[in-house]
Amino acid sequence: MPAIRTSGPLSPRAPRPARARRSGRLAAVAALPLLALTLSACGYGSDSDKDDDGKAKIAADAKKIEGLAEVKIGYFPNLTHGTALVGDHEGLFQKELGATKASYSQFNAGPSEIEALNSKSIDIGWIGPSPAINGYTKSNGENLRIIGGSASGGVKLVVNPKKIKSLDDVKGKKIATPQLGNTQDVAFLNWVKEKGWKVDAQSGKGDVSVVRTDNKITPDAYKSGSVDGAWVPEPTASKLVAEGAKVLLDEADLWPDKKFVITNVIVRQQFLKDHPKVVEAVLRGAVKANQFIKDNPAKAKAAANAKLKQHSGKELPAEVLDPAWKSIQFTNDPLAATLDTEAEHAVKAGLLEQPDLKGIYDLGPLNKVLKAAGEPAVDDAGLGVK
Repeated sequence: MPAIRTSGPLSPRAPRPARARRSGRLAAVAALPLLALTLSACGYGSDSDKDDDGKAKIAADAKKIEGLAEVKIGYFPNLTHGTALVGDHEGLFQKELGATKASYSQFNAGPSEIEALNSKSIDIGWIGPSPAINGYTKSNGENLRIIGGSASGGVKLVVNPKKIKSLDDVKGKKIATPQLGNTQDVAFLNWVKEKGWKVDAQSGKGDVSVVRTDNKITPDAYKSGSVDGAWVPEPTASKLVAEGAKVLLDEADLWPDKKFVITNVIVRQQFLKDHPKVVEAVLRGAVKANQFIKDNPAKAKAAANAKLKQHSGKELPAEVLDPAWKSIQFTNDPLAATLDTEAEHAVKAGLLEQPDLKGIYDLGPLNKVLKAAGEPAVDDAGLGVK
């Protein structure tokens, strides 16, 4: 909506005759019912009740689920959170929620999203496995549950080809990861350990220098020479490639069947207990978003990019978007066995004490949704609620 000018010089104009003024006032009054109808057609009658493309979020005849006015959903503006990006953009969550309004928050790091979950600032979120594990263990298994999968893959080791020509050349170099203890940081530290090199997990110092760098500034760090490469998710990996970096290793190649969890769906345990039907509605939206991605790959990619543009102010160029999107597999399966393995990696890296992850999953609501959709059930690898 264009900004309304409230100050400054106005163009002079001749006064209208009294009859014309009265006619103008009558026309304005007559238009009010039409204006009210127009606003009502857009939701509750304000811009906040429309999505970012001006589409109605809530149907006029919709009803609240379990009497709940709002569900607060969090996700990252990353392509690995494509299920949430597409579901938000296409209104798939809101459609399933009826008059229970879907409100969205974005996060750049797992710990901040876990903090938001703990403080009840969000109810449901898309998040990486390491923050989910940390959040679960730090609360002694009393705060969150993983209720679904979302994505696999989309993580790469990209390097400056002038400085690093082989995997062995990584030794002695500066490699960026997004954050201490985040999913990619754990994966890189585990890979370094398997190479037989030593790195202090906390400081990042050792045979390789691990430089914890926000994904938003990693491309600039690479261009300036502050880092020689990065172990990062998409689209950061493809942004670096567009700057001349080379993919040295795709993390998928390190996993059986090239599948490993990169994004989960989590929920506050109390919210799940109090509003199970709302949780099922969000999961239906997630399943439909993944189906939309499968059935309409080009449209889904464009939808995710449009949402990224809204959050960052810029859309991704094709040379970044296309390879990044291609490397991610969107799935309802949480790939629970790989979460357990990732926890073992964090233990080996010295970032986590041996956790008890039994009960971290509650896949009952998702399997109910999948059964209704004619889809196969997913497995919790023995880590489900007792």
